[in-house]
Amino acid sequence: MIWLRPLLALLLLAGCATAAPQAAPDADPLDSIARDYVRLQLEIGERDEGYVDAYYGPAEWREAARANPRPLAELADAVAALQARLAAVTVPADSMESRRIAFLLAQLTAARTRLRMVQGERLTFAEEAQGLCGVVPEIRPLADYDPVVARIDSLVPGDGALADRIEAFQSRFTIPADRLDAVMRAAIDECRRRTARHIALPEGESFTLEFVTGRSWSGYNWYQGDYRSLIQVNTDLPVRLSRAVDLGCHEGYPGHHAYNALLEQRLARGRGWVEFMVYPLYSPQSFIAEGSANYGIELAFPDDERLEFERRVLYPIAGLPIDGAADYLALLAALQDLA
Repeated sequence: MIWLRPLLALLLLAGCATAAPQAAPDADPLDSIARDYVRLQLEIGERDEGYVDAYYGPAEWREAARANPRPLAELADAVAALQARLAAVTVPADSMESRRIAFLLAQLTAARTRLRMVQGERLTFAEEAQGLCGVVPEIRPLADYDPVVARIDSLVPGDGALADRIEAFQSRFTIPADRLDAVMRAAIDECRRRTARHIALPEGESFTLEFVTGRSWSGYNWYQGDYRSLIQVNTDLPVRLSRAVDLGCHEGYPGHHAYNALLEQRLARGRGWVEFMVYPLYSPQSFIAEGSANYGIELAFPDDERLEFERRVLYPIAGLPIDGAADYLALLAALQDLA
């Protein structure tokens, strides 16, 4: 996954800098392209609802995009033109600028792919994954999952369809509505504490927690800039005990909130790279964000530490019995393997 290395290297190397870098002679063309890239992504967002997941750049750029977005075909041509401008920029190999170019090219490839889809072109799953995320998915035979299904079946014995037994087992761990706020805040606080041991978070970073209804997802982070996020939890769906740590890590620390705050601190502000002020949902950037947010759960709570924390802190707050807590986590692990 060649595109993965540039963004991670950018973030890590930017964190090593002790002072703002001096502008290189060839920095201006990249900065100009980056500004046009942001404006272009905002225009695409006006033609594809939900395309822009976050934006915290100049308000006038968003207002201009809303006022006069180009037709889809013209936007596709603009993406191709911007890719051509990027390809013409010469920078030293393996420099920060070369990684910056690689990132922008990957993001523009995703934009071009999304515009093809919005205009009605049908792509296979593999083509979508390659075009939008820059990855080639491994499609395994269904028979490969039979041992996992057998493991799940052994964890929820009884009569009836397996899906019904899974649902009945998990329903025992639903957090009561009047305790949901306290459970979620305790989980997020612990996720932040564990993250701060290893990552220097920007001073003043914070989040607002909201409980909402009428959404298609169980939880979401809306990054708002200035190191602030709005974290929402959908209460239309049953919120199980496991979701507290999952959402706390994934949406908060070391997941989306921490990740976006560091991008803003080190790249958007630290280096003046405005391309990181916009976050298109369909992109390699988004793929990294989702993958790192999921992996952040294991990083923050390795081995048996999650079970110990949930038993000691979250189960009592939720008023749930701890009997079956280990089996519940084992079931969740098996379901994740199936996914």
